Amino acid sequence: MAGRMLPNLLDELPAAQRLALAYAPRAARASTLALLALDARLAVTMRRKGEPVLAQMRFAWWRDRLAAEPASWPAGDAVLDLLRGWREPAALVPLVDGWEALLCDALDTQAIAEFAGGRGHAFAQLARELGVAAPAAAPCGELWALGDLAANLADPGERAATLARAAALPPCPTLPRALRPLAVLAGLARRSLERGGAPLLEGPGAMARAMRLGIIGR
Repeated sequence: MAGRMLPNLLDELPAAQRLALAYAPRAARASTLALLALDARLAVTMRRKGEPVLAQMRFAWWRDRLAAEPASWPAGDAVLDLLRGWREPAALVPLVDGWEALLCDALDTQAIAEFAGGRGHAFAQLARELGVAAPAAAPCGELWALGDLAANLADPGERAATLARAAALPPCPTLPRALRPLAVLAGLARRSLERGGAPLLEGPGAMARAMRLGIIGR
């Protein structure tokens, strides 16, 4: 089943996430895809902020599913089916909360922090799922979140607040090979932030940085 669902879920990922996933070791690929696919689904829900009640209902659905025992999950959802392989999918609830925080009318520092923290927490949990010690997974995940967010903000004040929070984060160190996709995403985010919130894959230098990080990890 997992082999059949992978192409469909890959199609749901944004380009930067698809590129990063290509550098995941085989043993880490399914778990990493599950996280990135869940994140992509939540991003689609957030883009419905013009219908906030419907968006909040969908976020609540995801929160309830992740908090429940996988045996009670409905069959047929490719993301949930892949997440059944996680030992503790309930630990991804903060990722849902972080995306929901972006539904506010104007992003403040608290909403930005909650979004970044949700992605950081999710990657810290991925490290635990993969059995690797990576205390930097959370701040590297936050760095990716902030770079990605800044690149998608039109409001100058919101972008400035996002860039300011990112400036306070330490550089992402070399991560275990199992977390190579995170290394790629954090590196692309750092480049984006250095360029004032440019799109993560803007310019030929983005691909070169992604390849370097994907191959050697730094």
